Amino acid sequence: MSSIMPETPFDLSEIVRNLVTEDDEPVDNILSEKQQRLLVESLYESWTPPPDEDAPEKPRLFWASANVGIFRSVHLPGIAPDVFLSLDVTAPADLRATDQRSYFMWEHGKAPEVVIEIVSDRRGNELGSKLKDYARMGVTYYVVFDPFHALREEMDGEILIVHELIFGKRYRRREDYHLPEVGLSLTLWEGRFEDSDNLWLRWRNEQGDLILTGRERATQAEDRAAQAEDRADRLAAKLRELGIEPE
Repeated sequence: MSSIMPETPFDLSEIVRNLVTEDDEPVDNILSEKQQRLLVESLYESWTPPPDEDAPEKPRLFWASANVGIFRSVHLPGIAPDVFLSLDVTAPADLRATDQRSYFMWEHGKAPEVVIEIVSDRRGNELGSKLKDYARMGVTYYVVFDPFHALREEMDGEILIVHELIFGKRYRRREDYHLPEVGLSLTLWEGRFEDSDNLWLRWRNEQGDLILTGRERATQAEDRAAQAEDRADRLAAKLRELGIEPE
């Protein structure tokens, strides 16, 4: 005579609460920290994702974060990329909840579309184990930015490489910096961000325009206002030369 043993209750929330979602170790250098903020801030300040074909009239959601863990299984440790971008999802409403402090793929039903790693030294293994891990996750674009030239030989002298997932299994290097599935591209830009002049990794939209930070947008608005005021002053001066007093 055989009997069927009752299944042990599976408490996913308890497992998630026991996952290591942060290690509290300050490991980023100043350039990397600023670079992460530049990439994330500009998206939230100035980017509108391309519309979803199934809902073209509906504003499209996205989630961009820096140094937040991505978990594809409760049985595997997470990976915290320097930056990720995921379409059609949003960050949790309650950021204090223990079970909502990371990007859990089983909650969102998908991997982020874009992951960016900023190389500081060779210990991160960005072109080894991480490349394989992100491919297994199903991340569409894996970007490696090497501003310190730590991986000069492996990257064939390049400081920026975009990997694209093919057949859902492995990466191949793109010949350009385009990310067509998300309506973005990347570019290397020399300029000033906050208080630092440097070579930065920046986003471009589908039209090829640089995606601006909030400060850059404000500066542009101020410049346009000043130009408009200057044109008005010159027009007023011309009218006075003609004996016409402008209102």
